[in-house]
Amino acid sequence: MYIGNLLTVAPLAWMLAAAVVYPGSAEPLPISEDKQRADSAETHREIMASNSAYPDRRVQDYVNRIGQELARNSDRPDIQYTFTVIDSGNINAFAMPGGYVYVNRGLMLYLDSEAELAGVIGHEIGHITARHASRQKSAAAKSKLFAQAAYVLTGSADLAEASSMAGTALVRGYGRDYELEADRKGAAYLHRSGYDPDEILDVISVLKDQQLYQRRRAQKGEGKTQTYHGLFSTHPRNDARLLQMIRTAKELPPVTPKVVNPAEFRSIINGMTFGKRARVSQRDEQRFYHNKLQFSFVKPEGWNVQTSSSAIVSKPADSSAELTLTIKRWDGKATLRGFLGEHLKAERMTDAKHLQQEGLSGYTAIAPASGQQPGSRRLAIITRGRIAYLFEGKAVNEAEFPIKDAYFNALITSFRPMKKAEAPSRAAPQIEYIQATAGMSWAQLARGIKVPDAENQLRLLNAQYPRGEPRPGEWIKVLRNPGK
Repeated sequence: MYIGNLLTVAPLAWMLAAAVVYPGSAEPLPISEDKQRADSAETHREIMASNSAYPDRRVQDYVNRIGQELARNSDRPDIQYTFTVIDSGNINAFAMPGGYVYVNRGLMLYLDSEAELAGVIGHEIGHITARHASRQKSAAAKSKLFAQAAYVLTGSADLAEASSMAGTALVRGYGRDYELEADRKGAAYLHRSGYDPDEILDVISVLKDQQLYQRRRAQKGEGKTQTYHGLFSTHPRNDARLLQMIRTAKELPPVTPKVVNPAEFRSIINGMTFGKRARVSQRDEQRFYHNKLQFSFVKPEGWNVQTSSSAIVSKPADSSAELTLTIKRWDGKATLRGFLGEHLKAERMTDAKHLQQEGLSGYTAIAPASGQQPGSRRLAIITRGRIAYLFEGKAVNEAEFPIKDAYFNALITSFRPMKKAEAPSRAAPQIEYIQATAGMSWAQLARGIKVPDAENQLRLLNAQYPRGEPRPGEWIKVLRNPGK
């Protein structure tokens, strides 16, 4: 389970605090419930500040609406609940004390109905209402809980293993008894909210298919087995205790069945990102970026940059000056000064100096205008690998050259390789619902999809793993490459 890029475990210090006893329970508590709520709130603020929430308000509102209704029908409706979809492709969900429930985007994509999503959320609410975090025995759990916090906030399995994590709550569940208790409570909340608790069984199938798929991948050496930590993770498909809990929930006082429009769930899932979140380029609007050659420089304020096949020209809006960048092959045999003079036709140079910037070497100087033209030029060369970048700056009015030269120098000395975070944005594949037609197969639908093992991913998304084919007329999830 991974949440953004948070790198601190301090907000979960409640896990490591000295134990107290909750009224009416013989089990020790790590810290007071009020303190837990406060620390969870701080952690939530950090999660939101890290841009870890899925950036679609419609999806967030939909999950919140379902969660708030389940919370109103829970054993602790007095808590202020917060429901958040995390922008992670991992199949997981978890809860923190104080009413904070998180569902990963990756888990939502494999579900097939609002009721299944409600089953996941109800289970996590069950952990909160049962105070499972508080009821962990601190004496035995402190080291494990610290590792758990490290794993949740950093996504580092190695860090967790180094801290002797084994079977911890947010990552692998609270243990069979606590998970069954959350199942029982979640099933009751579903019933009270008008959902059919039998839908829980479909969620089990979804998760068991994932377990089977990842186990087979691990056997082939294609990756470690990863499964959703809590919801029914310890159940076989026909777990007798779980089936009894579902029957018990259905025997609660009858309620009006919820009327759910399946098209709404489809409209929410339709268009959601599949797999890892799309990479968004982190670029400075004041810089120019050349994607092919992967270099960048600062655009002086008010200046425009024009590119062509032969040169890149930067100039102010009034065209009172221009700085031209051209590219030549560099073999390193000539001196920087000699190469600059030869290719930009400058025999005499003044105000010369060497450049060292961002690991690149260069040389810059002022030279007279070439040929019979009057005036001065700012020249520079910066080498990178087998390429020499040549700069030539001119002012229309020679009297303004010293002023314009300050701009030339600022642009030249800002030249550097493009950083990894500045690489062009990369869109991710998206989910699309379509109605199957006769003759469709998962193998056919997987062709050309830029997703590893696309056919099996389609089967998993549509609860037809490891076998089965689309049935004509049914709504199925397919994957669309970016821009399709």
